[in-house]
Amino acid sequence: MEQHQPLRATHGESAVYQITVKGQLSADWRTWFDGMTVTQTANGETLITGVVADQSALYGLLRKVRDLGLPLISVTPAQTDQIDEPD
Repeated sequence: MEQHQPLRATHGESAVYQITVKGQLSADWRTWFDGMTVTQTANGETLITGVVADQSALYGLLRKVRDLGLPLISVTPAQTDQIDEPD
């Protein structure tokens, strides 16, 4: 059985990440988060998922989370099949 490793952004390489924050953000925040998918969960969290160009871009997204005052729950490299497509 073949095992797939998650994509991880290293210097100059893009990867898919899922950022989980406490609180509910609407999909309208997609533009603020560089076109990433913004999905509300039933437990009061928001998933921000998408391709991140590199580590510098990842830190930029995390600064935006900080600037909104949202509690950060996790930052996880994701498989491309884990991305929730917008409706």
